[in-house]
Amino acid sequence: MITHDVQSPLEKARKCKNIGNEYFKERKYHEAIVEYSKAIDICPRRKATLQDLAIFYQNRAAANEQLKKYSDVKADCTKALELNPKYMKALLRRARASEQLEDLEAALDDLTTARIYEHSSIQATNAITMADEILEKLVKQYVQEYLANKKFIMQSKEAITLYILSFLKDPVFSRLQHPENIPEFFKKPLQALKDKKYDDIIPLCTEVIQKPEFDTLPSSSKLEVLLLRATFYMFLGKQDSAIQEFEKILSSKDASNDMKTNVLIKRGDSYMVLEKVEMAFKDYESAIDINPTYSDIYYHRGVAYWLMCSYAESKHDFDTAVLYNPNFCMANIRRYCLEYHLIKKVCDVVATECVTVELADKVAKNLKNCLESCRNITERSFCYTSYAEMLSESRQYKKADTSLIKAIKEDPESALNHMQRAVLHLKWKDDVDKAEEYLNKALDLDERCDKAHEMLGYIAVKRGNLEEAIKLFDKALSLCRTSMELSSIYNMKERAKLQLKVKNRGIDVIPRGHISFRVF
Repeated sequence: MITHDVQSPLEKARKCKNIGNEYFKERKYHEAIVEYSKAIDICPRRKATLQDLAIFYQNRAAANEQLKKYSDVKADCTKALELNPKYMKALLRRARASEQLEDLEAALDDLTTARIYEHSSIQATNAITMADEILEKLVKQYVQEYLANKKFIMQSKEAITLYILSFLKDPVFSRLQHPENIPEFFKKPLQALKDKKYDDIIPLCTEVIQKPEFDTLPSSSKLEVLLLRATFYMFLGKQDSAIQEFEKILSSKDASNDMKTNVLIKRGDSYMVLEKVEMAFKDYESAIDINPTYSDIYYHRGVAYWLMCSYAESKHDFDTAVLYNPNFCMANIRRYCLEYHLIKKVCDVVATECVTVELADKVAKNLKNCLESCRNITERSFCYTSYAEMLSESRQYKKADTSLIKAIKEDPESALNHMQRAVLHLKWKDDVDKAEEYLNKALDLDERCDKAHEMLGYIAVKRGNLEEAIKLFDKALSLCRTSMELSSIYNMKERAKLQLKVKNRGIDVIPRGHISFRVF
């Protein structure tokens, strides 16, 4: 009796898959796709065969990936995942395809799912690494989109006030020291400056400029109005408008050397915000060429060096600023803070903690001497706050809190002081309730205190209130000025969003109250 081998549809499908696998090994991807497609067509749609069917789709996706047909890869992986939602190879492959198609959010979502299903394997490790890379790309994408479409909001009052205090010889700011000499046309803008009604200054300057009699004013007066408006364009975040105005002043034959120096410093600061570092330092150098003993230049270049983590150069510039003006309070405070920072780095490596405490006490005496040169409550308050930061770094938390209380007593309207106290109480006692109280006080004083919104978002994540955290990070984003600030907050926001996705899927990967922005 003769018997014939009769293959079932599933067996035929598996045979086609195996042939496809051989073609794949030989890098004959088109032929492999034909065989995988046959397997998909032949395979019966029954519960017992669904795992096989998922494999056929995933294998075809692998061949399409080699041919860079990413839309087809994504479609096939989606089919495979509909059949087997925990299929790690399909999740990771679809994530790679989504990345290639620049759908970074979809890629990150697949990697989050992969991390949930697979906790300890090589594939899980790959998912973590890939997710971090994609998150970095996604944050950069968001930052670029934000900067291209950003809405302009005036900086916080305190940030503007501290910036104003960083100029000892500003042609416009110094007019407030002699109100009796302020010309009639300039009274409204300068009164707004004195009253810290900063939102009003650009419209008031524009009103002066647009009046017919503006052209009849002396050239120096017209340049002062332009300078004030340009300075507040900076605070508004309109760096391009500020730079255009600065260039008008620099091109004027009537601009004095002091005014040109002031403009070059501010244009340099604008370039730093735009991350055009070479152009910024070129402006600082040009200012030095005009006025080599002008202390304001060295202060602002010192801040720029600090932002670049070039601490030795920063310290040298702050020292130079003080050399040319020993009573420059802001420069004195900055150089002592930096001196502490530099020596502490050495102490952390080669010395004991008691040396750091001794250092803080030594620098404290210098900072107390700064109080004598402070011109107003803002500078005295900033001095106490800076000292508190040093004490906090050396873990003298109680003394740090005492210094912040003095700062608040000196300037009770300072949002910065309350925010710093919140930071201290988180670091010192992990006291979330107290920190939240101080942050809300800061926002009552100045709702544009971006760091307060950011920290409240941090606290919301710590408490597991992820929806609230995302809203707070959005508020902080609306007040950001630089791509560095934006990147930091977008990173926290996206990690909070990922945690929320995990939470909504009913999987408690990160325990409530555990403070971490890492999902992976």
